[in-house]
Amino acid sequence: MRGFPPGNPWQKVSFLPDAGRPGDALPPSRAPAYYAGMRFAISIPQFFGDGEFSPADFRAYFERAEAFGVYESAWAQEMTLGPSPQLAPLEAMTYAAACTSSLRLGCTVFVTTLHSPVQLAKDLATLDQISGGRVEVGVGSGGPRRPFAAYGIPADRYLARFTEGIRLVKALWTEPSVTFDGEFWQLKGVAMEPKPHQKPHPRLWFGGSAEAAVRRGVLLCDGFFGAGSSPTAAFASQVATARAAVTDRGRRVGFGPGEFPIAKRVYIAIDPSDGSRARQRINDALARMYGHRVPAIESAAIAGTLGECTEAVRAVIDAGAEMVLFTPLFEVPEQMEQIATELIPRLA
Repeated sequence: MRGFPPGNPWQKVSFLPDAGRPGDALPPSRAPAYYAGMRFAISIPQFFGDGEFSPADFRAYFERAEAFGVYESAWAQEMTLGPSPQLAPLEAMTYAAACTSSLRLGCTVFVTTLHSPVQLAKDLATLDQISGGRVEVGVGSGGPRRPFAAYGIPADRYLARFTEGIRLVKALWTEPSVTFDGEFWQLKGVAMEPKPHQKPHPRLWFGGSAEAAVRRGVLLCDGFFGAGSSPTAAFASQVATARAAVTDRGRRVGFGPGEFPIAKRVYIAIDPSDGSRARQRINDALARMYGHRVPAIESAAIAGTLGECTEAVRAVIDAGAEMVLFTPLFEVPEQMEQIATELIPRLA
């Protein structure tokens, strides 16, 4: 089968020694609970070309991810138009919901300026109901260079469209009857039912990098999610901005009730013996994803031997991440298992 990136992400799968097979019970030593103060997440596999997706492999991946007991959630990402074959996030999340019972499911991020807020609110409320309240929602404006014309949307005032859209989504999720007189959308006495299973609504995470964007996200949302394309040093600066803005609003950083959590996506590649090989493979995968080499994004990715990757993840945690979203781009099931059984225990 042809594949991406590079090669089908399910190819060359060799389950780790004595890790068993999908459906096998894990020994107690292989099923630790979460480490104090930290949560860990894994990516939802999305990179499949025409005819490459295997429902059985997808289900087995999530059976193993849940069985390890270290992953709190699984996350998709959105790229509707682009050089890489990528499944849409909402549909991937929905199928993942059918394959799981405990993992929370999110997308970081939905570029909401390219979505109808009414339809997005309905779709996410539906998924939250059928998953039993396991949905997390990442949102972002996408910046001024998104293909607005392809969606029949003017590019001007995209930030106003973003903030108004978030307000409308929240209104539809929380109000029994919505009257909304906005610049872009108008509703009069309409209801959307059912509301999300979670009350008042699923957690909204904001993805952004500029200082103004991070501060805007604190005003609108419930958590901050650093991008996989942000190097650790840049993420540390974003965390400082977010923490200051959270404090200014009389809130606290954290996962507790009413608190504001901070997370980061990490593109990662572990090679048991050759760190340079891991680096080359993830650089190739990122080039396929973005359509060209992007040195800044390559520098943000974590790649190397297990020890090198462990130290780099520790640096992300030290920079302020309370949850790390691991995103391998090749040999995905094998990498997911190695992260769960070898890397995460080293962080204890």
